[in-house]
Amino acid sequence: MALRLEDKKALVAEVNAVAASAHSAIAAEYSGLSVSQMTELRAKARGESVYLRVVKNTLAKRAVKGTEFECLEEALQGPLLLAFSREDPGAAARVIKEFAKEHDKLVTKAVAIGGSLYGPQDLERLASLPNLEQARAMLLGVLQAPAAQLARGLAEVPAMLARVLKARGESQEAA
Repeated sequence: MALRLEDKKALVAEVNAVAASAHSAIAAEYSGLSVSQMTELRAKARGESVYLRVVKNTLAKRAVKGTEFECLEEALQGPLLLAFSREDPGAAARVIKEFAKEHDKLVTKAVAIGGSLYGPQDLERLASLPNLEQARAMLLGVLQAPAAQLARGLAEVPAMLARVLKARGESQEAA
């Protein structure tokens, strides 16, 4: 069913608004996926706060104009879906990567982050980025390590003195 001009304008405005606030974008070819598989992919994307949309390439090119994902224009060829990470930069990459493991018909064509276009081989790197909770835990671990090391070092001095005194006492008893 063909879209009316007003519908096309609304779609372009919607995708442009999402692209303007997104952290990363993935363009993937979906040819060969069934309707139920696409529904499953959309459900997984919703659960991860990923905006997933199948858009005609001409409309997608207009939608990404003026955003940091303008670099995707050259990669928009063929039947593609666009996945935008709204909260976590690696969320879209993780959703696409996990779904592609089970469904080989979903093929990544381009990855965009920070205004730079990357190839499909970089999907793994983007998917391996920690989410917000993991990043906070890593930062907390880095900040906490020196204090824990200092506490262990300070506790070791009296323990070492106690061991030396005990060994000295045992050696005097034996003699």
